[in-house]
Amino acid sequence: MRSVGTVLALVVLATMVATFARRWRIPAPSLLVVAGLAVALLPGTPQIEISPEIIGLVVLPPLLYASAEELSWRELKVVWKPVGVLSIGLVLASAAAVGAVASLVTPLSWQMAFVLGAVLASTDPVAVTALGRRLALPPKVQMLVQAESLFNDATSLVLFRVAVSLAVASAAANWGAAGGEFVLLAGGGTVIGAALAGVVTLIRRRTEDPVLETVIALVTPYAAYVLAEAAHTSGVTSVVVAGVVLGGRGDRLTNARIRLQLHAVYGTVVFLLESVVFSLIGLALPAQVQALSDGDRAWPLYALAVAGTLIAVRLLWLAPLSAVVQRKGGIHRMNWRVPMVLTWAGTRGVVPLAAALTVPKSLADRPLVLVLTTSVVVVTLVVQGFTLASVVRRSGIALEPDHTEREEAAARFSLASAGLGRLEEIADLEAVPTVVLDRLRRGLAARLDSARDRLAESTDASDGDAIPVESADLTYRQLRRDLIAVEATELQRLYDEHRISDTTRRRLQRSLDLEETRLADA
Repeated sequence: MRSVGTVLALVVLATMVATFARRWRIPAPSLLVVAGLAVALLPGTPQIEISPEIIGLVVLPPLLYASAEELSWRELKVVWKPVGVLSIGLVLASAAAVGAVASLVTPLSWQMAFVLGAVLASTDPVAVTALGRRLALPPKVQMLVQAESLFNDATSLVLFRVAVSLAVASAAANWGAAGGEFVLLAGGGTVIGAALAGVVTLIRRRTEDPVLETVIALVTPYAAYVLAEAAHTSGVTSVVVAGVVLGGRGDRLTNARIRLQLHAVYGTVVFLLESVVFSLIGLALPAQVQALSDGDRAWPLYALAVAGTLIAVRLLWLAPLSAVVQRKGGIHRMNWRVPMVLTWAGTRGVVPLAAALTVPKSLADRPLVLVLTTSVVVVTLVVQGFTLASVVRRSGIALEPDHTEREEAAARFSLASAGLGRLEEIADLEAVPTVVLDRLRRGLAARLDSARDRLAESTDASDGDAIPVESADLTYRQLRRDLIAVEATELQRLYDEHRISDTTRRRLQRSLDLEETRLADA
């Protein structure tokens, strides 16, 4: 019963902190880690131990799936070469560098230092996605950071298994077998994820029940993970591939109503899981520190050395890679701001922690590895997380709000023009009543005028002379929202006077809510 109360208290704490983070416009993962650490240091706070099964099986699949769904096939095709280089080459370099530094400055044996390097070698997709949502990075840069964090876990997992086998058996590394294991993990996970995505596609195309669609969407990442792990392949890769495939087809699998419901449900699930897991990272660190021996009390210095090594190796790897990519693109003057942003965005998070928790308890240095992993995660989330927005802003590569506004307004203008063109074709056939055509024409014309006004306003603002424009469409939306408020009040009065049933009230209220949402989105 006490554990249930602890979980509920954790959910409440995480939700409150994440809510304030959104209101204060600061990165939620960073604030959640700090809040968890602060609560853990309070007298009377129960010690919390993180179970690897909870992180790996319950929390990780839906968060990875949600991150993978945001990937765009079009953007991924553009950056797949540098993503491949980073997912393999940078992971190997990071693991080797961390292993070397850890074996020199910490009491860890070289085998356990290699385990630590393998654990921390890959960036974390959950943390990267959570931090990247609030940044206006160019599409290619955002895709490179996100795709790298999603696809480098297979390499890190193979290294981790090799490192653990070295630490347990003290045998020489069999790199030929490691290469075959990498193909099995990554290839098998890819096949299982793609096959599952195909099956889910067939089911969802034949389903129009919102509840069943929601259940399928929630079960899919867990099915991908469990099936791949049961086949001794990479569950992480399977979830990522399933998410990428289904994310690119989502608009064609369901109708608008189901998409709205899925977006709301999955947004809630991701919000709760992210809030809880980042709070747990901060909450678990003090208990892990207490398990250290007296000879490991210099762990903060060890953690800073490891974190500095990861940042240095990443920058040294990305700088020449960025130079090669820019030179091939015909850019003769190198832009060093991009590799700096890419370096600072490479945070660690949930995936390294999940790997560290699976280190066998029989190994004597496991507590120090666990503390160093959690400490490096905390350092990267707090230091890089709180300063990433500033680094992006100073780099000058972030997209300005005016750019996004103009792009959206131009797209709305094109959509309304296409609709008017089709409407005129229908009008020529004289198969539709004139009153219906006029009503549709007025609506599309209002959207066209609104998009034209927004384009003109953004253009004037970029020239430094902002001209406030209030179109007829804007006036219409403002008045319609006022009328919706009046209708909602009248609906409540009818219900209070027992003139309509609760079912009718809910149905009509949903219609008003949907219309108000459409007006707000417009």
